[in-house]
Amino acid sequence: MSGARRKRFYTSVTVSEHEGGFGVSLDGRAIKTPAKALLSVPTADLAGYIAAEWDAQGDRINPEAMPATRFANAAIDKVRVQFAEVADMLGAYGETDLLCYRAEAPVELTARQAAAWDPLLDWAARRFGVDWQVTTGIMPTPQQPETLTALRAHLDGFTAFQLTAFHDLVALPGSLVIGLAATENQSPVEDLWRWSRIDEDWQIEQWGEDDEAKAVRAGRARDAEALQLWFEVLR
Repeated sequence: MSGARRKRFYTSVTVSEHEGGFGVSLDGRAIKTPAKALLSVPTADLAGYIAAEWDAQGDRINPEAMPATRFANAAIDKVRVQFAEVADMLGAYGETDLLCYRAEAPVELTARQAAAWDPLLDWAARRFGVDWQVTTGIMPTPQQPETLTALRAHLDGFTAFQLTAFHDLVALPGSLVIGLAATENQSPVEDLWRWSRIDEDWQIEQWGEDDEAKAVRAGRARDAEALQLWFEVLR
């Protein structure tokens, strides 16, 4: 589906079950991906989520308002055929996880980081049996190989559909730990997103924020909420 807004060309949107999964049809014709594969997803709830996006379109189709459709297309056309490469890339975020790099000053900022990020690292340490190396400044500090191996192994348990959404859950905040916490409902996604923006929020408090940057932040926050919903309907 291209980024251009096409005129709406259908009236009815329905969900159907077929061998191997569930699909969505527009006026009785099954939706296909940009690569012309059948758009087939593993749960009826996920198909319903996608169908609701198509049904909610007005006179023009707005792809930006259809995150579930975009994720499904990416899972089928891209992630499914290069799963290991995507998982390796996401596992590598653990090497430079946002939560492990702290400010040296001022004390108000370092306190905010510690209050939000320490509990998340503690949770991940217990959940995955790993240790974290936390530092100040921006110089790279290697994590233990055992930590990265354990986290990467966890990603092999994801499906292509889960890994697709997980990509943005990690890339948007720059944190593998925050992405993992979101997939397991460790904290509300709005809290996780807010905690990932502590440094940015601090800068805004000091220098202000223009309207364009504010709109970008709001859009990313909405994307994060859609990503967590994607995981919920996959369960």
